[in-house]
Amino acid sequence: MQSAALLRMLCGRTGSKPTGNLSLWSKAPRGINRDARAQNAVQLVAAVRLLSTSTSSEPALHRSYLYVPSSSDRMLEKSLSLGTPPDVFIYDLEDSVPPSPFDKNTARQRLGHFLSRTPEEKLPPAERVAVRLNDINTPFFENDMAEILKYPSVGTLVLPKIHSVRDLHYVSRVIRKSNTAHSSLRIVASIESARSVFGLGEIASWKSEFGVQHGGRLAALLFAAEDYCADTSVVRTTSRQELLFVRSQIVIAAKAFGLEAIDMVCVNYKDPEYLREECEDGRRLGFTGKQAIHPTQVDTVNSTFVPTSKEILRAAKILHQMNAAHSSQKGAFGLEMEGGGKEMIDAPMLKQAENTIRLARTAGLEIPLVE
Repeated sequence: MQSAALLRMLCGRTGSKPTGNLSLWSKAPRGINRDARAQNAVQLVAAVRLLSTSTSSEPALHRSYLYVPSSSDRMLEKSLSLGTPPDVFIYDLEDSVPPSPFDKNTARQRLGHFLSRTPEEKLPPAERVAVRLNDINTPFFENDMAEILKYPSVGTLVLPKIHSVRDLHYVSRVIRKSNTAHSSLRIVASIESARSVFGLGEIASWKSEFGVQHGGRLAALLFAAEDYCADTSVVRTTSRQELLFVRSQIVIAAKAFGLEAIDMVCVNYKDPEYLREECEDGRRLGFTGKQAIHPTQVDTVNSTFVPTSKEILRAAKILHQMNAAHSSQKGAFGLEMEGGGKEMIDAPMLKQAENTIRLARTAGLEIPLVE
């Protein structure tokens, strides 16, 4: 990335006027005149200065997806006053509600009442409100859709048991027929079966035949590990080794088509250390966020699915030193490693560093000054 583009990325706006000590470049590289040296120095200092993180141009973080059972008035109300709120609330009409028609209908009515009676200023923004519906093969799906699509406060539909693109096409047609007032519904496809994994590429590449405005937009793939294990006879262990392949496949498919990848629930909600281990494992695999089943899990998920301070510092050093390398007409440089030695840094690692700084900035984390 050229210095000016890097500056725009980190500052979050054009026209910012950086300041700093130009003595960082007291000696110009060969072939660089004094004016170019000064310009590079100004941009360099700007690129690694402590950044403001409040610009609206950054995308929202979707690290934690917390399920809130719609079977309980108390839990619905409690979701509005959590100490650490999730990035996305999933108000659930599926697994957390007993399967009887009476319970399903009551939960749907309860959620509708909650969404319609809660003052707008108390509800989270629509982009942070999701509803998990009953799957399309149940007798409850049509009524779920008819009820939930009444409310502009719902920005995301979580669709369980998506086995193929045919399921997504069906949901999209229901959205189209509803004449909903939503400008663009986000759709999260839950991957729960061998069939869905077999067709991941087609599912991830799906687009509504009616366009985003009228048929919804696929925004994420979500891994439902317990359902997947039930379908495939995979035996779950605490090592997660038996799920490495499928989790990696979901991440790859999601990244190939610009989607979020949401990792499985940690069912052991009483063990915070295991939760953190599972979160770190998911982030290493490339997942962008994780489902949560208890409010106490949210803080760990949120704090894990962002770069560490060590990763941010390394990224800032790479941006700083690559700028100098480019000014010296070099495409790579050696970065000093902890414990000795040097790591060769070139274009792919620069891209990784840019991604790290971008995510840190979106999360409101401190970007250190590198000199």
